[in-house]
Amino acid sequence: MEIKRTILKKLTAWKQAPDRKPLILQGARQVGKTWLLTHFGAAEFDNVAYFNFEEQPDLKQFFENTKDIPRIIQNLSLVHGQPILPQKTLIIFDEIQECNDALNTLKYFCENAPEYAVASAGSLLGVAMSRGNSFPVGKVDFLHLHPVCFSEFLSATDAKLFDYLETIDRIEPLPDIFFHQLVEKLKMYFICGGMPEAVVALLEKQDTEKTQQVLQNIVNAYALDFSKHAENKEIPKLNYLWSSIPSQLARDNKKFLYQAVKQGARSREYEDALLWLSHAGLVHRIFRISKPGLPLSAYDDLSAFKLYLIDVGLLRRLSFLDPIAIREGNRLFMEFKGALSENFILQHLIANFEGTPRYWTSGNQAEVDFLIQVKNDIIPIEVKSDENIRSKSLSVYNELYQPPVRIRYSLKNLKKDGGLLNIPLFMVDYTEKLLQLS
Repeated sequence: MEIKRTILKKLTAWKQAPDRKPLILQGARQVGKTWLLTHFGAAEFDNVAYFNFEEQPDLKQFFENTKDIPRIIQNLSLVHGQPILPQKTLIIFDEIQECNDALNTLKYFCENAPEYAVASAGSLLGVAMSRGNSFPVGKVDFLHLHPVCFSEFLSATDAKLFDYLETIDRIEPLPDIFFHQLVEKLKMYFICGGMPEAVVALLEKQDTEKTQQVLQNIVNAYALDFSKHAENKEIPKLNYLWSSIPSQLARDNKKFLYQAVKQGARSREYEDALLWLSHAGLVHRIFRISKPGLPLSAYDDLSAFKLYLIDVGLLRRLSFLDPIAIREGNRLFMEFKGALSENFILQHLIANFEGTPRYWTSGNQAEVDFLIQVKNDIIPIEVKSDENIRSKSLSVYNELYQPPVRIRYSLKNLKKDGGLLNIPLFMVDYTEKLLQLS
């Protein structure tokens, strides 16, 4: 089964750019970086030369001894078994964070040999960069691969429903026959999430037990990364933090509490471990802001934040919520205070908009789940996990700040009511388009 990733358009644009630089594709482990680059190379180039620094550590010697690009290409061609040709071959450096000399050599590809197409990937590259390792600043292009989003999932499982959503060009309720089918597809997505292997297990094999095992394997692989790549003193803290996320999100007030990680825990003891998880791309840290001003980051309250997982499927698995919940009405969306729905919306907002969302509170009076910046407008967002959409928080925010539009994601149909835009959860990928239509 092949999942059509929308980022392929950006990769094609990178290949065709006249000022193309070596590419670094970032993203957490298991989001499909290797598959994406090899698939892209097979489609767009005559040949793909793939090198993995984790599996082939001897490759590091090629970059330790010289920065001469012709000599490096000659050595790599011998390993590859055929000539590596300018414009014809896509060179892939996988797990490049394992060889800092190779990472720095990207500078010389950019300056001295731009005719070569070089794409690199690294699951823990953010961690490596945070340790102060030298980096070819200004000499590389970046793209970020997120988990499979719901619209990509839908295109793989029901092309007709996907095509229908693509054609929507006005704000009006969807016919019930389509709406109910889309809700059912969304439940399926909450089972597997956006990790490609889990998506394939559910859609191609129709096997929830296999999906469960795939997700558990990914969770286990992340735990192994803790022990392999983090400092020894941080490993227990990483495990405590990681395991605490479901319980943190299960509370009415989802503000992260160190006391919920371990009794007596203090922020200064866990800050490095928290940064490690963030740099590895495994969690999203969403700060509270004191007021909705531009830029949002200028108003961060660094003492208050919420912590979400990279993927809703992983959150469901880490929470031990059985897939049987798909048969129980809307339970999947409402489970532990709607945390799955919030996590789902957040991961899609991060994939679709620049900048990390924030959240806002007004004492004990109101809390707006997320704020995003769209051009020079700040848009408040509320997430409702079922059809019960009563809440005063957006009204309080509206009275104080009069935003141009408010967004509520829920299981209610698409509708614009004054300044309030209600978007069905399954249409989150179309938020920017719907904002333009409204």
